[in-house]
Amino acid sequence: MIEELEKLGLSHNEARIYNALLALGSAKAGRVAKHAGVERTSTYNALQQLLAKGLASYVTIGNVRWFQPAPPKRLVEYYEKRVESARKLLPALHERYKAGVPQHNVRLYKGTKGIMSVLNDIIATGKPNRIFGSEGQLEERMPHYAERFVRAMRRKRIPVRSIVREDRANVGSNATVRVVPRSVESPVVTNIYADKIALLIWSDPPEAVVIENERAAAAYRSYFEFMWRAAKPKAYKRRRAPRKR
Repeated sequence: MIEELEKLGLSHNEARIYNALLALGSAKAGRVAKHAGVERTSTYNALQQLLAKGLASYVTIGNVRWFQPAPPKRLVEYYEKRVESARKLLPALHERYKAGVPQHNVRLYKGTKGIMSVLNDIIATGKPNRIFGSEGQLEERMPHYAERFVRAMRRKRIPVRSIVREDRANVGSNATVRVVPRSVESPVVTNIYADKIALLIWSDPPEAVVIENERAAAAYRSYFEFMWRAAKPKAYKRRRAPRKR
């Protein structure tokens, strides 16, 4: 429970105090501190923060404050307000990011979350994606995310072209595909989109390298188009209709 509350934006002490208030219903600060296992001064600070966030309230009875939690749905409202604030701030942050980040940018990602970050960037960018070297690793290693990724690409109508070996069976339902001979094998999956080249290395754990460079991306696109012209359209086997008796 505490960890989940922290994921919603509460500090560790705020999460413990809010959880204690849920259990107690209404209580004085000293009892809240004892139940939460938090030092009294830290309890008062956390209560003040919860009051400011609208996640707690109090009534005064005989000059003594009795604290109580706000309904849990307020947590959702609080989280949504934070998301909305982030959206409003995003354009200004993006301008500062572009001004401060070098034009020639290389980033390294590790693990499945890193792979997801790169693929989410492809979705967010919304530009055509050119792929070569895919051996179905995403579908095999991250099947649930692979389904969400394909749906998101299709929903945003992002064009995808993929060059694969001719013995590949599953190549993704949202891609226009051409094939090269079986002997052509790539150790990494290359994605070319916008001014970026994303190299997905399916090691254990997987890694990704993203190169953001206009000239490098243009060179990779030119190389892809050369391979695309040389590749063959993928032939799909048609199912035979059942014979009428």
